[in-house]
Amino acid sequence: MWQDRFVTAGGGQELSAWRILHSVPPTDTANTELQDMSIPQFILEGSIVISAVVTLLTNFSVVLCFTQSAELRSHVPGIFILNLSISNIILALINMPVTFLGVASGAKPLRDPLCRAVGFTETFTSCNAMLSMAALSVDRWVAVVFPLRYSSKMRYRDAFVIVSYAWLHSLTFSLTQLMMGWGTYSHTYASCTLQLDAEEASHQSAYATFTALFHCSSFALCLLVLCFAYLKVLRVARSHCKRIDVITVQTLLLLVDIHPSVKERCLAQQRKRSQRAAKKICIFIGSFIICFSPYVITRLAELLPSVDVPRHWGIATKCLVYVKASSDPFVYCLLRHQYRKVLVSIISRMVRKDQYFLSAHSTSSMLDTTDENFPEKIT
Repeated sequence: MWQDRFVTAGGGQELSAWRILHSVPPTDTANTELQDMSIPQFILEGSIVISAVVTLLTNFSVVLCFTQSAELRSHVPGIFILNLSISNIILALINMPVTFLGVASGAKPLRDPLCRAVGFTETFTSCNAMLSMAALSVDRWVAVVFPLRYSSKMRYRDAFVIVSYAWLHSLTFSLTQLMMGWGTYSHTYASCTLQLDAEEASHQSAYATFTALFHCSSFALCLLVLCFAYLKVLRVARSHCKRIDVITVQTLLLLVDIHPSVKERCLAQQRKRSQRAAKKICIFIGSFIICFSPYVITRLAELLPSVDVPRHWGIATKCLVYVKASSDPFVYCLLRHQYRKVLVSIISRMVRKDQYFLSAHSTSSMLDTTDENFPEKIT
């Protein structure tokens, strides 16, 4: 009788604790519920941990390449890539661990002051990262469309002005969020983010206006700049490829004695050259849309009173944003020959140092062994 009242009044957690205490095996229904709840949570936790590790490794590699290579520092796009990597590192060091704790515990992981600070960093880093991607697209547009005037249009001073604007733009929204007290824990996203407290329901209209303005001036603006710049780049690249194709075909017609396999190889290289630019631009724009648009659309949709966002979907959209932070180094720099060359040279230097220390240690240990055995040989 007392056991039944305890089980029914305590709920699911007390029921499982009572079964463990009295060595009662759980029922099939309880096992099914536990499995259904643990598998999505395990996948979300694993994706956050993997994203954090990959983000730190790849973005620190970019910063290391930038500091070790004078050639990379001399290029103007390196300023934008460095700014993007710093934002991703801050996101991986502060926001990803807090989200992991929120998913694992299912409760608020930090107190209100720290949670507001974490929400501040999330707003700042996400906005700054998007603006850095937009700056990289503008840089590519100027380099391809105006190649002869690139050195005068995109200088170090201009790059620092663009980065300063990105920081000022991001700080404006993050400081406004902090002063209004709209950075709190969201159970839907299991993180400290832009969220209105239930106690401040009277500020719903101001909060909705701020949220819409923030996403329009960050995501929508950057997407518009990306599409404009990269589509212009694609059009110019295709026109260049057509000119090269005409010259190549005319050259092949003049070379009558050339082997047919050589002609086929030249034509195949032409096709690859024309497709390479389209693939890169699809990766730039596609990764931006796939990783950011679900989260932004969900944040805008939840402003409607009739919309209730499921917790797993909210956390999944947040994980997609984290995946973008881990993939940015591969998309923008690490797969390029210059960065790979610098990274390989850094790794080879570290390996040579390790081999030198190991050889020196083995030599010193062998000398110590010889010194110890030398008196025995004399006697």
